[in-house]
Amino acid sequence: MTNDVETLFVTGGAGFIGSALVRLLIAERAYRVVNLDLLTYAGHLESLGEARHDPRHVHVQADIADAAAMRDVFDLYTPSGVLHLAAESHVDRSIDGPGAFVHTNVVGTYTLLQEARRRHEQCAREGRPYRFLHVSTDEVFGSLHEGDARFTADTPYDPRSPYSASKAASDHLVRAWGHTFGLPVVITNCSNNYGPYQYPEKLIPLMIANAIARRPLPVYGTGANIRDWLYVDDHARAILAAFERGEDGATYLVGGDAERTNLEVVRQLCDVLDARLARTGADSTHHLVTFVTDRPGHDFRYAIDASTTREQLGWAPRESFASGLEKTVDWYLANQAWCDSVTAGSYTMERLGLGDTT
Repeated sequence: MTNDVETLFVTGGAGFIGSALVRLLIAERAYRVVNLDLLTYAGHLESLGEARHDPRHVHVQADIADAAAMRDVFDLYTPSGVLHLAAESHVDRSIDGPGAFVHTNVVGTYTLLQEARRRHEQCAREGRPYRFLHVSTDEVFGSLHEGDARFTADTPYDPRSPYSASKAASDHLVRAWGHTFGLPVVITNCSNNYGPYQYPEKLIPLMIANAIARRPLPVYGTGANIRDWLYVDDHARAILAAFERGEDGATYLVGGDAERTNLEVVRQLCDVLDARLARTGADSTHHLVTFVTDRPGHDFRYAIDASTTREQLGWAPRESFASGLEKTVDWYLANQAWCDSVTAGSYTMERLGLGDTT
């Protein structure tokens, strides 16, 4: 490894979106990638594919909220930028155990910002560029009603769940470090991601896993809640575009322009699964759909206006929802061993997010 290769930190690089970003960086760029991931229940090095064994990829297992560990890793690898994706991200889990979300999303982001600030000062003295990119969510903006305009970068924050509140707090910290300390920062807010390697607690992979096993497909409430869906590889390309071409201090919204109700998503999944598994009539996957008690405080609608991101960064999704969903189903059908491996002993498709304090 030559010393002139730039080093980037990707936090949460063994998670769903983070691993897609690491795979993209290794395949299409010349950076050395230091993957900071604690390998909690949703982080798996298997998700990196061939990038895991590339000589330009280094994995460091550490807690981003551990100040001493972060100082050591920053001093050892001297990054020229941080792409921060490490986060607790499942709303249902935040209802059951919000403390972990405050620890990782708030304290962890603060700890990273402090080290990034110190590293930026070193780079500035050496005349070298530096940037901190923070990946966030559309959930910080709260709930839209049907007919409301989509979220933009100017939409006021109105988080409604412990998860979205913790992400809103981290967004504010990033902006504050940019404004107060001159840290070059960029923030992206994305819509719901889906695609290969997603942990099966989320809607689409959970429905696929249950359908394969002929278990019920639980739909919250009436299934009328609306989300905008974004294929994970399209999101990874948007993150990289924002990091490489975005303006300091800017916020970029990333969406797939694919609003669907949850019930529409499940029904479309059933159509694809029936075609792939040759299920018809009474055997159709549609018969597994089951309506269950809604999530507490379930936001009605999220939708992103990504037009500014498209215009300023020259980015656009390559996958439609239909094509992305087919690719996702095909991947899970071909990789059931991965699903069994990552859930072994930690998650049995049980209902989460009931908020039970007993």
